[in-house]
Amino acid sequence: MDRKSIIALVVSFILLMLWYPLVNKIYPPKPLPPRATNAPLESLSLTNRSGTSPAAPAVIEEAVLAPKPIVTVNVQEELRVVTNSNARYTFTSYGGGLKLVELVHYPETVSRSHDKQPPTNNLATLNAFTPAPTLALLDGEAVQGDGIFTLTQTDTGVRAEKLLTNGLSIVKEFALSTNYLVVATVRLENRSAQPLTLPAQEWVVGTATPMGARDTALSWGVLWYNGTKTDEAGGSYFSSHGFACTPRIPPAEYRAGASNVVWVAVHNQFFTLAAMPQQPGNQVVVRKINLPRPVVEDARQAPASGPPSEGYEGALVYPGLTLAPGQSFTNQVFLFAGPKEYQTLARIGSRFGNNIDLVMGYGGFFGFFAKALLLAMNTLHNALSLPYGWAIIAITVIIKVVFWPLTQASTRSMKRMQTLQPQMNAIKEKYKDDPVKMNKKTMEFMKENKVSPLGGCLPMLLQIPVFFGFYRMIQSAIELRGAHFLWVRDLSKADTLFVIPGTALPFNLLPLIMGVTMLWQARLTPPSPGMDPMQAKMMRYMPLMFLVFLYNFSAGLALYWTVQNLLTIAQTKLTRMAPATAAPAKVPVLTPPQKKRK
Repeated sequence: MDRKSIIALVVSFILLMLWYPLVNKIYPPKPLPPRATNAPLESLSLTNRSGTSPAAPAVIEEAVLAPKPIVTVNVQEELRVVTNSNARYTFTSYGGGLKLVELVHYPETVSRSHDKQPPTNNLATLNAFTPAPTLALLDGEAVQGDGIFTLTQTDTGVRAEKLLTNGLSIVKEFALSTNYLVVATVRLENRSAQPLTLPAQEWVVGTATPMGARDTALSWGVLWYNGTKTDEAGGSYFSSHGFACTPRIPPAEYRAGASNVVWVAVHNQFFTLAAMPQQPGNQVVVRKINLPRPVVEDARQAPASGPPSEGYEGALVYPGLTLAPGQSFTNQVFLFAGPKEYQTLARIGSRFGNNIDLVMGYGGFFGFFAKALLLAMNTLHNALSLPYGWAIIAITVIIKVVFWPLTQASTRSMKRMQTLQPQMNAIKEKYKDDPVKMNKKTMEFMKENKVSPLGGCLPMLLQIPVFFGFYRMIQSAIELRGAHFLWVRDLSKADTLFVIPGTALPFNLLPLIMGVTMLWQARLTPPSPGMDPMQAKMMRYMPLMFLVFLYNFSAGLALYWTVQNLLTIAQTKLTRMAPATAAPAKVPVLTPPQKKRK
């Protein structure tokens, strides 16, 4: 590769790394007053429930239009707090639902044992930024009234009840259970002397919000299951950027389902609040809400930039119904509010037969590998008391040992292909005017010498599912949250050591080591037969693109790939040192092409 190409490649690499920080420095976002991640959401507003805008709305910067308030009278909010071994649940009289869940075993920020400053004592929360509590019934005076419920503490939880002026009685029983479950029973009864027609209702599930300033927009959203497959609404659905960053008008809401909504889950990277109704919902509706810009909890990380984070409120939609005098409608909803812990979710899914463990993102072909790798990692951690970083290394070594014979055969095949290259070039030169015959003769020659053009690619193709399985597993495995390894403070996040002065670019050491090992491996790997020399040189620097893409990914994934590269390098060197035992190549007899007689 000439000097100009190398300079162009390096400049492109630097621009890709610095593009986002430079744009935010040249066009800084409008500052908002800082707010804590778990601060109350007193003034937050969102689109109205009907999806239409009120006449002549006031312009509100960094917000969207407000719905009808859930409470229409000036009455002080009453809160009831119930605690069990897993969580602390706060119920509110405003809407008669679950306002906040605090997980007692999970801190809001992970511990940093080698830091001088201790972590905060705040707990990880669910539903902290919600305009309406979980299982609030919305959409009109007929089911809301003034929005004030009477709360009563029971032996197992809390009861919320209300009698509306139209004779509708709403009673909600919340009973705390095991495995982060809350059993909620909602009963609508007509206590009037005439039939009561109720409109369609939205049963609020909760709001999906990011956990911190550094979360990506793909980390949180609203997922739902129709009994066959899942679908999600989140950052990509409500994005104002379309294909190739072209501007688009984001939809006002996401609405789907046809009486088949088995469950709805609002989630972030590691925690979820899921509603699993006994009677499936008619539809699911998701709307975007704007959140205050979160405060960076680590001074060594780049400050939060860009627009404020977005949250996504999800709700079950039930059709309207008519209740005769004295008639009632009852629906039981199982609420899961806890960590994305696969074994716990799998037990619940097996109990209810609803595949709630799909909220982990372990569906599809690569999901099988993600489950297997998570099980293997937890087995090594629990059985051998291996820290999770060393468990990842052990799994990588095991995978390499399993693929060792195939990789070794592939390396030998590529080495032999390189040896046979002159003869293959001679065949191509002789039959260059007849591509069909050239391919036929080339394949016959390779068959006679027992080499395959796919020999070098097959091991890589077989390891792609393992790589994507690792990627899926590390994305949502709660076990890696706060897991330390050498200088890495959290294997689920990038190992940022500091922010480069004068820029917003974090210095992540492990991806840089990974990039070096990839370049080393690329230099040791022989090029494919017949590859253009310039193309071969470009392929050697292709790992720089992977470095750009994976620079801010989790340290656990970078650790796996780094160890994988080092083991592959060691195997390549050992294979090269081994004496060649292959039989001599069968050289084809090539006669010069005969000139045509005139």
